[in-house]
Amino acid sequence: MPDTTYDTIRVERDGNAATVTLARPDHLNSLTPAMNAELREAVTALTDDDGVRCVVVRGAGDAFCAGADLSRFDGGSDDEPVIRQLASTLHETILRLHRAETPIVVGVDGSAAGAGFGLALAGDIVVASDAARFEFAYPRLGLTGDGGSTFFLPRLVGLRHAKEIVLLDEPIGPERAVDLGIATEAADGGDFDELLDAVASRLADGPTEAFGRVKRLVTEGFDRRLEDQLAAETDAIAQATRTEDYASGHAAFYGDDDPEFVGR
Repeated sequence: MPDTTYDTIRVERDGNAATVTLARPDHLNSLTPAMNAELREAVTALTDDDGVRCVVVRGAGDAFCAGADLSRFDGGSDDEPVIRQLASTLHETILRLHRAETPIVVGVDGSAAGAGFGLALAGDIVVASDAARFEFAYPRLGLTGDGGSTFFLPRLVGLRHAKEIVLLDEPIGPERAVDLGIATEAADGGDFDELLDAVASRLADGPTEAFGRVKRLVTEGFDRRLEDQLAAETDAIAQATRTEDYASGHAAFYGDDDPEFVGR
């Protein structure tokens, strides 16, 4: 990925992992049209880059993302085109994250509300700090939901819990988020960065093509009959034998060293 300078986000590479940081901390990393477009551009570039084997999304300062920047809204029907454009751009990013064959790790430190809630749910692995707070938030404005939240939430927590969350709209702390399946793991405040880095490094050093195929199998399995899913599993596992990582894993299985995966 070529070096690109952004105004509202930061993109940093560390070995095989890349981190996208939402960088409007004075505004709780709320999304503006410009930030939304930059996020889409960065995520697209990173998930297209074969040299990036894990993407981390996190926020700067005391929040992950507090949703859309409400200062852009007037509170009436004139907001419709603004909200439609914001949602459409965000949804391109969500689709990219959801369909990426690269593992996606989201680090939530502080509030993930509204669009930030949906963005957090799109992660394959979600690490929450002890300050994390997950909030659907839309009913407070008399709005529905976007960012894929109504798609991911019932799949993660079940229909009954999903309705509870979207209707009662109570903030969810890190421990309950893990219990519900919204977050993967909760870290103590001082251990958040360390845990996030450890998870990203582990995934970035893994069998990237196998990760991509198994992610796709798990995701698409919701929409298939068992017979079709079994056929897809047969194709995926057979195709994986063509990779260098399979050869390395097989050799290590019968040897004394750990496999050295190269992501292809």
